[in-house]
Amino acid sequence: MNKPLLQTSIQSLKRIHQGKVRDIYDIDANTMLLVSTDRLSAFDVILPTGIVNKGAMLTQMANFWFEKLKDIVPNHLTGINPNSVVTNPAEQAQLGSRAVVVKKLKALPIEAIVRGYLVGSGWKEYKTKGTVCGIQLPTGLQEASKLPSPIFTPSSKAAVGEHDENISLQQCADLIGQDMAAQVANVAIALYQKAAEYALTRGIIIADTKFEFGLDAHGVLHVMDEVLTPDSSRFWPSDSYVVGKNPPSYDKQFVRDWLESTGWNKTAPAPELPVDVAEKTSEKYMEAFERLTGHALRLE
Repeated sequence: MNKPLLQTSIQSLKRIHQGKVRDIYDIDANTMLLVSTDRLSAFDVILPTGIVNKGAMLTQMANFWFEKLKDIVPNHLTGINPNSVVTNPAEQAQLGSRAVVVKKLKALPIEAIVRGYLVGSGWKEYKTKGTVCGIQLPTGLQEASKLPSPIFTPSSKAAVGEHDENISLQQCADLIGQDMAAQVANVAIALYQKAAEYALTRGIIIADTKFEFGLDAHGVLHVMDEVLTPDSSRFWPSDSYVVGKNPPSYDKQFVRDWLESTGWNKTAPAPELPVDVAEKTSEKYMEAFERLTGHALRLE
């Protein structure tokens, strides 16, 4: 597949949500179809240019992590073949290896962010206040310093086109309850730690990542949406990591850098990406996938 898929059209099912990357279709009372497109967002704006095979890569990488981390917390996968719920050949062609059938869960209204290294907005806050999301950190840390231990820093969950905002641990507890907030924090950190330890064996540092959680009908916590992909995480090559510098990352940094250079005001509509920027981004995503999973992307 050399042409990005920016929009799905599954007429046999009702589309119930369209996110920055994923289109979600209703199947029945318990399940839904989640299709990862090749859309790319930057600064919370969906770009008009897609990234070839990105959706398949996101889906397969998330599935790899769901399997590796399933002993920590249940996930949203059902194991149902998407082609069993979409039977029209033209519609099946849109699914390929980018679709999964997932459980319907009640999503928690927060993003569960875990930071293992001091970078990005956390570094900016630390420089002025000595804290990250209000959490006091030791003095003397530098940009990209590894934190003494990973920290849970939740954010609000914004609508498409709006910005997530960091919230305090107390605000998180106010939104989902004290006990649930504690459980989410513990689970998110456990997921991050196990993934980060494995990633190091593959030459990748996971600087920070974002999880989403939901509850099933019995109130059991599940991790959902996607996990530990270049869209939701900051991956650094360990061989170029130096404390004091923000290392190059396996994500859409090429895109962000180019957009910043254009003077774009970071509101829709976004400009089209040059071919070389889109290709470099695709190559970075693919390199991260192959290093972490140990195999080539499966395309159908």
